[in-house]
Parts: sequence; C-alpha cells; structure tokens
Amino acid sequence: MRTLVVVPTHDEADNIADLLDGLDRHVPDADVLVVDDASTDGTRSIVRSRPDFGGRLRIVERDEKKGLGDAYVHAFGLALADGYDAVVEIDADLSHDPAALPMMLDLARRDIDVVIGSRYIPGGSVVGWPRRRTWLSRWGNRYAAIALGLAINDATAGYRVYRADTLRRIDLGAVRAEGYGFQIEMTYRAVAAGCSIVEVPIVFRDRVAGASKMSGNIVREAFLLVTWWAVGDAITLRRRRRAYNDHD
Repeated sequence: MRTLVVVPTHDEADNIADLLDGLDRHVPDADVLVVDDASTDGTRSIVRSRPDFGGRLRIVERDEKKGLGDAYVHAFGLALADGYDAVVEIDADLSHDPAALPMMLDLARRDIDVVIGSRYIPGGSVVGWPRRRTWLSRWGNRYAAIALGLAINDATAGYRVYRADTLRRIDLGAVRAEGYGFQIEMTYRAVAAGCSIVEVPIVFRDRVAGASKMSGNIVREAFLLVTWWAVGDAITLRRRRRAYNDHD
C-alpha cells in the first residue's frame, strides 16, 4: 500500500528532525510530505538538509499561514493526483508516536476507510496536558458526538489514516474548517459518506518544545461549525419527515 505521511508545520524546528527520524524507523517505506506555512525558525532548512530530501521526503513551502485544514486539503489533493493508496495525518510536535503507525496502516490495508488514533478509548491516554485543556477536549468531543450523532470518541484526533478511496468519496472542496475543527468536519463527512471508521488507542503526549497552535478562535470555530451542521441536519430531517407525511 503506497502511503504518504503528511506533516503540517509552522515553526517546528525543535521537533521536525526527531519526527522524521521516527517515521524513518517505523514506516521506512512511506513517503513524507511536509506542508510548511511561513516558518521563520529554520524548519524548512532542516527538512531540506535531510539525506532523503527530494526522494521520499518533500516539502511544500507556503508564504502565509493558511491553517491546518487548508494544509491537509492541499496535501490530500496532491496525494490523490500522485496515486497514493493511503494518506496519514500526524502532528509535527511529537505528540503522536510514529510507533503506532504500522498497526494503523495494517487496519487500512484491511479495508478500514478511516483509522483514528484515539486518546479517549480504553488504552488511550493524554500525558502532560493541564486539567483544563483535557476537560475542554473531552467536552468538545462529547458535544460533537451528541450534536452530530457520531459514534466516535475522539473526533478531534489529529493522528489518522485515510484510504485514498475514502478521500475521493468526501467532497474535499466543500470542507470549511481551518483549525482543529477540520478533524471534526472530516469525521462528520466520512460518516455521512458511509465510511467505516475504527479507533485505536494511542498515548498522546503534550509538546515539550515549541509553541502550541491552539487558540480561542480555533475553539470557537469548531463549536460554531458543529452547531451549524447539527442545525442543518435537524432542518433536513424535518423536511424529509414533512415530505414523507405529505406523500402519505
């Protein structure tokens, strides 16, 4: 299964080399695409200095910070155009252990459409987050699950494997979320498309180096979009019921 690992970056010079080393160890046959948004700390030069750069390692350099969602959608389009069979999402900040990736890819090979590395199923955990952030993450996932009818424990998870056929079934051009709400939107759209989704437990570790990209605006965007989608679903369901009753 030809695999592309996508790594969005913005000022991740303290972490990117260690992550690439981990990917080399655990998935040596996978290609890696770094999508860098306006880093000024040397992230790009570190990637370009790798011995496998220009081969299985590539970089897309963008002049402005366009957001996580835009970076992934751009990379998904490149992956599909290049004929990859699977695409991996992984954070650059070492929160996601590449050692879990072989198991996740094995599930994708068994025709699971979306494999999610989950913090909130038995065996999964979060290390290093303050209690407030852990509560916010758990509450956000619970709200998304209830509002959108998702039987997913960690819809905001950023460690994933998508089969290429799955990405073709999702209307990537219609994806709106730019921040971490992107993960919820992709989950929502995958469920709507009838995709199979499996969660596997991972240990998520808070970044040690570099600055977090989380902000109040990102949280608000996710909350508002989830609410908007839930209201839209309710209106659609009401119209269908009305049409059914009128038909009777």
